[in-house]
Parts: sequence; structure tokens; C-alpha cells
Amino acid sequence: MSLPSISTSERLLKHSLADRLRTEIMSGALRPGERIVEGAWATKLGVAQASIREAINILTQEGFVSKQSGRSARIVHLSEQDVMQLYQIRGALEGLAARLVASTQPDLTPLQSAVDGMREAAQAGHREALLDCDLQFHLHLCEAAGNPFLLDHARRILLPFFAFVRMRVTASQQEASVWSRDLEAHQRIIDLIREGEGDVAQQYLSKAMDRFAATAYDNWERRGQHGR
Repeated sequence: MSLPSISTSERLLKHSLADRLRTEIMSGALRPGERIVEGAWATKLGVAQASIREAINILTQEGFVSKQSGRSARIVHLSEQDVMQLYQIRGALEGLAARLVASTQPDLTPLQSAVDGMREAAQAGHREALLDCDLQFHLHLCEAAGNPFLLDHARRILLPFFAFVRMRVTASQQEASVWSRDLEAHQRIIDLIREGEGDVAQQYLSKAMDRFAATAYDNWERRGQHGR
């Protein structure tokens, strides 16, 4: 017996609802850690609860929402300690990826294109585009390593991490110019990989993550202006 196909209208509806919920998240109307009550949103938007559930599933795949079995979905939330620890894991994981990529020398065009896109977005002051390119850089780096297990772990970390970053950067109205120094760090990683300096690239990336960890949360919360 064949499974029923999903109609075009159903597909459009769930993506439209996901867009609506994403807008609520990005505007701060739905805050990190807050529950998304399916029934309440179904009533508010005048749709079936199953449609809201499908929209939540889309946001879960994108990293904006976390959902555990038997519990309501919640907007992803990371504490300051969470962020520090995730940067530690990223340093180890992506450092390994950089060393592997340097040893195999695959096509680095996707990495360079991502950095070029970050640079253009920073100059234009487009935070959203900059974050999109930044995420793509790190995903391309892990994909280029040629290790599917590494990529799988990287996606599980990077997608919710960047979703949270996007929320906090939008809420704090952080300027794109803050990324200027980080841009050059990304370019340096590519240059070291291109030169075949895998061990150096691994060490450099790990130290760069330590530096990002030390300043990221303060930048998102604008605490540098108001004191800790």
C-alpha cells in the first residue's frame, strides 16, 4: 500500500507557518527557552495542530527549536557556559577537519566563496547574509574533510549554535563590522590549508575558537557597553 502523497498546498502551508514562527523567534516575541504550545498556536493562526507540528519540525531541522520525546518544543537556548563548551568542541572538531582537508587538498572554492560572501555582507552591513556565509564556511570545511561521522557531529552542533547566534545578534542589533577581525581569521584558515600546513591550521583554528569564545557572549548581550 502506497503512502499518501503530501499535496503542494500542505507543503506550502507548513513552510508558511514555519516562516511565521521563525519571524516570531527572530523578533524576540518567542524568546530562547520558551515553549511553543502547538494547540495555542494552531488556534491563534487558525490551522490544524498537525500543521503547527510540521512547521516546528522544519524549525527543529534548522536548529531554532529543540524537541525531546514527550515534551513541548522549545526555542533553542544556550547559556554562557554552553557557548564556551561548544566552542571547545568546535575547536577540536573543526581543527581536525582543517588538518584532514590540508592533507587531501580538495577544491577549496566553496570555502573561499563563503569568506568572500562574509566580506561583502560585512561591508554592506547585512548581518543575516554574513551569518549565512559564516555557517556555510564551517559546514563546507567539515564536509571537505571527507569524514561523514565528523560532518554529522558538526551539523548537530553548528545548526542550533548558529540559530542561537542569529537570535542573539538580531536582538542586540550587533553591527556586522564586529566580524572584521574574524573574517581575516577565516581567510587565514584557508591559506594554511592551501599551503598544506595541516597541523598549523589545526592549532590556529583551535586558538581562534578560544578567542571567539572569550568575546562572543559579551558581544551578543552588548555587555561590553554596560559592564558585566
